Amino acid sequence: MLTRSQRETLEIVESSDIQFVRLAFCDICGVQKNISIQATELQDAFENGIAFDASSIAGFRDVSHSDLLLFPDSTTLALLPWRPSRGGVARFFCEIRTPDGAAFEADCRRYLAETEELLKQYDLCCLFGTECEFYLFKCDENGTPTSTPLDRGSYFDIAPLDCGENVRREICQTLATMGIHPERSHHEQGPGQNEIDFRYSTALNAADNVITFKQIVSTVAARNGLHACFLPKPIENEPGNGFHIHSSIHKADMSPIEDEKITHHFMAGVLQHTPEMTAVLNALESSYERLGRNKAPDRVSWSRCNRSQMIRLPAANPQHKRMELRSPDASVNPYLAFALVMRAGLDGILNKIQLPPACDENLLTVSEEIRSRYPKLPSSLDEAKQVMQNSEFMKRSMPEHIFNHFNR
Repeated sequence: MLTRSQRETLEIVESSDIQFVRLAFCDICGVQKNISIQATELQDAFENGIAFDASSIAGFRDVSHSDLLLFPDSTTLALLPWRPSRGGVARFFCEIRTPDGAAFEADCRRYLAETEELLKQYDLCCLFGTECEFYLFKCDENGTPTSTPLDRGSYFDIAPLDCGENVRREICQTLATMGIHPERSHHEQGPGQNEIDFRYSTALNAADNVITFKQIVSTVAARNGLHACFLPKPIENEPGNGFHIHSSIHKADMSPIEDEKITHHFMAGVLQHTPEMTAVLNALESSYERLGRNKAPDRVSWSRCNRSQMIRLPAANPQHKRMELRSPDASVNPYLAFALVMRAGLDGILNKIQLPPACDENLLTVSEEIRSRYPKLPSSLDEAKQVMQNSEFMKRSMPEHIFNHFNR
């Protein structure tokens, strides 16, 4: 039987002259996939799901158990503004289930939703905002991406040095049309590098927005004859693409002193467990070419305002205090990243992990003697996998299927 939300969604789809519906989900690596159905099939999708071949999706299943089903989440209805307004296209994010109706263990979106529910059991809520960096490259006459960046601009440059301002404007306008509200956009340090920052939101909504954002960036770039790149280190000797995760932990009816204690324990948990999470937060070989360079941290440390640290506390209004985790890169799966940050922070709260002293040095330029006082993040993907394999926290925090995928 359809829920009220599903019935209302069917009415919206019909009244909005939507002809096609995209059922979207992510593979374990965070790459969006989708299947398109006719709008007339949406009710059947709500009730019975849409089958697909999971053996063709990275990290899902082999050919001997390849059938899985997509069930659209009616609360995630979004119209795609770059498609025709008449006979338009809608998109839903989906739950993934097995043929017997059970939740699929490698459904990263569900894992994040379950993590949010876990925190609710302790009357906790974690909000997320993100800074996502990407490069824009020119394409040749055949539309094939080249290695030539769109411009030679640098941090906060304006036109004519910044050739991406119109593209960023179109991206932000498209996001707003879909109900997603970016806070800031600007040229970043690298040639052709850009950044768009998002207002804080609940974890699941923030992760959905990141996936939508990447799709919009790629779509708008292509419409302008460009290629958008989210790889960790697209150009040698130039800044990499970071994915800075801002998070704030909240508990109802807390005094300011108690709230600060909770925040410090949460941050201490993230600080302690980030080396174990690095194989997920930095999941590509090239991820490790970024760390330790151009303000991308490679040491386990924290400070207020200092951008060379793995975690920093940005200067902000006391009502908007948050921590910024700076080691993840733009190729990360946001569902897994947000879930692990919350679980690491919760472990810090439950076990009252103490925050070590702040580091106010620039760890990217100080002597090796000073740097050696701080634990080092893994320096290669193989090392990160080994640290993860030996981590009891990661073994108990991640579904076995996902854990095994990152340790192949």
